Amino acid sequence: MPFEAKSDSASPPRQDARGEARVDVRQVSDAVERESAVIASVRQAVKKVIVGQDVLVDRLLLGMLCNNHVLIEGVPGLAKTLSVTTLAAAVQATFRRIQFTPDLLPADLIGTLVYNPKTGEFTTKKGPIFANIILADEINRAPAKVQSALLEAMQERQVTIGDESHRLDEPFIVLATQNPIEQEGTYPLPEAQVDRFMLKLRVTYPDRHDELEILRKMSVTRPRWDVRPVIGPQDILRLQSLVSLIYIDEKIEEYIVSVVEATRTPQAYGLDIAELIRYGASPRASIYLCLAAKGHAFLQGRGFVTPQDVKSIGPDVLRHRIVVSYEAEAEGKTSEDIVAAVFDAVEVP
Repeated sequence: MPFEAKSDSASPPRQDARGEARVDVRQVSDAVERESAVIASVRQAVKKVIVGQDVLVDRLLLGMLCNNHVLIEGVPGLAKTLSVTTLAAAVQATFRRIQFTPDLLPADLIGTLVYNPKTGEFTTKKGPIFANIILADEINRAPAKVQSALLEAMQERQVTIGDESHRLDEPFIVLATQNPIEQEGTYPLPEAQVDRFMLKLRVTYPDRHDELEILRKMSVTRPRWDVRPVIGPQDILRLQSLVSLIYIDEKIEEYIVSVVEATRTPQAYGLDIAELIRYGASPRASIYLCLAAKGHAFLQGRGFVTPQDVKSIGPDVLRHRIVVSYEAEAEGKTSEDIVAAVFDAVEVP
């Protein structure tokens, strides 16, 4: 069942500065501490297979806790797909892997109407998108028409086939992998679709120690690992309800809005980078930055958000929401450089 704070009949519920009743921070912190063992068991199950990549594993868990989608970018061979499939194996939920290819059609993804000549009627054949966890493998190897088929599912959590809309099961999480756009046979994802991913992760090469451990673990003809499910869909929904209750102070909310606003009007924050930004982050960035900060606080075992949560998760939330200008490309500046400058300039509460 979703977490519910117990109220004390001897004292009225605490209120914030706006006069709205809120959950007691102590109760939420106690609940987070109790539920941390659940997340620890999932992390331990994934670590049986995945060596290193601690940030990647935690960000995948964060996406699951926040009921949102994650885009993972990196060159081939960095265990992007293996990380997602291992996480899915630790969750007793429906899982579908969809291999994105240039000849993939929207109907291959969401389903289609099939005509029955005997009855003269059309019946709905649902596609692989109807699952709790979707691995969209090498998502940027499919053309734009297939990418557009994901927009409704990722935002509205429903799919329209013919003239009928079908709700997707909860939880519904898209974990997508992609190769850098410089790789052969890739297509840039539409901005509208990229913006629907709460996080975009950049996976880099492991260090020498981790790579040596990977070599010893994986250099066999038939690698074997035993990953058993440790949580189910109801556990995930319960944890998601708890994440929503994590306390965030008004000053931190204002800090989040200031950070996002600084990507649109940097001059108002003393930043001389306006010519480097073509488009700043949308209000969806503010929503996701707040939600991701709550998820990050949960993973740290706290029932409240600190400014450091925002700064820690900020680059993963913002790096794909800022479109740089031609001037920035000419100067070798990336969206990550702009995000770093913004966090340096905006005053921390």
